[in-house]
Amino acid sequence: MRNSIRKILIYSGIMLIFAAISLCTYNIIKDRNAYSKSQEVMTELIQLIPETTDEKPTNVPSNPADNLFAPYEEKSDTDKLPPSISVNGRDYCGYISLPAFGLELPVIDSWSYEALDVSPCRFSGTAAGNDLIIAAHNYNSHFGLISKLNNGDDIIFTDTSGTVHSYHVDEIRVLDGGDAEGMFGGSRNEWDITLFTCTLSGQSRVAVRGCRVNR
Repeated sequence: MRNSIRKILIYSGIMLIFAAISLCTYNIIKDRNAYSKSQEVMTELIQLIPETTDEKPTNVPSNPADNLFAPYEEKSDTDKLPPSISVNGRDYCGYISLPAFGLELPVIDSWSYEALDVSPCRFSGTAAGNDLIIAAHNYNSHFGLISKLNNGDDIIFTDTSGTVHSYHVDEIRVLDGGDAEGMFGGSRNEWDITLFTCTLSGQSRVAVRGCRVNR
């Protein structure tokens, strides 16, 4: 009887280890695929964006929403968005640079779960409106490392007109997954840009807030 129980426990342990290895391998493959897709887009996108220029003076609008990672009635000032650039059938509003990690990633103009598998997406707002929110998966090649940023680190967003918007990290917070008001409240009150992604559990969101360098 004891031998049978011991065999069952050993077998169960082996299966758990195999499941963990399989999940880890799956996540690594997803991460590498996402990085490969985003860098393919970056190569073409940079060639299509005009030579960079200084950022322009901006105003602060409001932009509420219902839920995070859920359809919502967008009320952003879309007239403040430069024309998007299409690459491989998707529209991009520019690209984001995180020098602390040596990352440059294209930003899709509007978000969807399918689009997030390719690159970060504009979740809401605009750079010109000082309320830009960018969402991405927690792949290490996307926003998986943003919780490791430090106050004062640079965030740079270059829009499709070639205008460079420079920010520094001002706050890093973990928000409840349903706290849409917390996400948007910060954006329209104190911070000019917000980057966010899911935690590994998927129950919370890591939100990195940034202020313009020349604010």
